[in-house]
Amino acid sequence: MRVGIAQTCPTFAERERNLRDAVDLLSRDVADLWVLPEFFASGYQFARSEEVRDLAEPVPDGPTVRALESFCQRHACFAGAGLPEAADGVVYNSAVLVGPRGFVSVYRKIHLFGEEKRWFAPGDIPFSVHEAGAARVGVMICFDHFFPESARSLALLGADILAHPANLIIPDLAQRTMTVRALENGVFAATANRVGEESRTGKTLRYTGQSQIVAPDGTALVRLSPDRVEVAVVEVDPATARTKRLTSHNDKLGDRRPEFYRT
Repeated sequence: MRVGIAQTCPTFAERERNLRDAVDLLSRDVADLWVLPEFFASGYQFARSEEVRDLAEPVPDGPTVRALESFCQRHACFAGAGLPEAADGVVYNSAVLVGPRGFVSVYRKIHLFGEEKRWFAPGDIPFSVHEAGAARVGVMICFDHFFPESARSLALLGADILAHPANLIIPDLAQRTMTVRALENGVFAATANRVGEESRTGKTLRYTGQSQIVAPDGTALVRLSPDRVEVAVVEVDPATARTKRLTSHNDKLGDRRPEFYRT
């Protein structure tokens, strides 16, 4: 199957424009699964709680999911992407998986980063894996990369591909950790980061780009630039993520000894 990553540069609060730009960007190539950044349609740097509430959307009935559904139906594909979600009076940093038949799932970010703790409730939905065409896809968001339990949970649930929407501001960190997450779990990892800057609070956030797709052996199949809006698509075989053999005597998941692990 063909897996694509989109590296965007949204304008804060210009959701309709950002959605249109993202769809135009995806239309440059063809993929069976697209991964877009965290908050690709809303922007990321909030200054007031009112902004968070105004930009948060119901899932699956909000404009971002509807736009993704329309795109996926037209192009017979799946897409994973981040958005602020409003649910029962609470706002979450969430990511959705959408397919040609519509909405598939939502994941709410478990590990909140920095100022996110001011604006969002911690995720309350366990990690899950879903069929997306030929692959089983698990979703994690940005700072989840720093916690090996995130990727391991998805691998144990049978994920072939980790869809990883992100808004990364620490250079090279997630690129290294997600390479390790792919290698240690024997899965593909598709990180979609954004580019550009936001300076809405007196603090400048510089997004680091370098979106990437990593193979189960830790090889970077593609890595984008640190500063340009662009897409990339690579061919992958999900079946290669279903063999966890490391040597003739070792299995990446089968050799685990959880009875000796302590929390």
